[in-house]
Amino acid sequence: MEKNAILSNLVYEEEAGTLRYKGVRYLLIRPETLGELLKAVEPVAGDQAGEALYRGGFEGGRLSTKTYREVHGFSDREIIDFMMRMGREIGWGRLSLEQYSSDGPVLEVRVRGSAFAEAYGPSSRPVCHLIRGVVAGMGSVLLGREVRALEPACESMGDPCCRFTLSGE
Repeated sequence: MEKNAILSNLVYEEEAGTLRYKGVRYLLIRPETLGELLKAVEPVAGDQAGEALYRGGFEGGRLSTKTYREVHGFSDREIIDFMMRMGREIGWGRLSLEQYSSDGPVLEVRVRGSAFAEAYGPSSRPVCHLIRGVVAGMGSVLLGREVRALEPACESMGDPCCRFTLSGE
């Protein structure tokens, strides 16, 4: 069994009730919590419900990418590889890079076994807004400009995997 670097290096601060990885606070939460939150907000907010999760994912992806570049000195490819591995190790699914070019925006990520698609269940539209946001936040830092990510395929829609691609804004 392969060692999980995230779990091995997660620091629990009992007095504060916090979990930290490389000094950054993390939170363990069931994917069903986010799935049910999305389902509850969609009837009221429509597409803005998914957009809110996307924006949250974007900020997390942006901050992580910036930290890995500025604090840890990772190259673009090391950042991408680390983010793909971290996504797997924190239980989001089997993330893999399919394409990347800094001439972009060319960045395509696939996820098999998305925790978010599984928790949401069947849908007529993509539901992995948090992952989509993380990909866009990462891409925006790597490419040095604002980009959005699309999810043209989602396991919730019956596709074999979720797929995330960038589009220029």
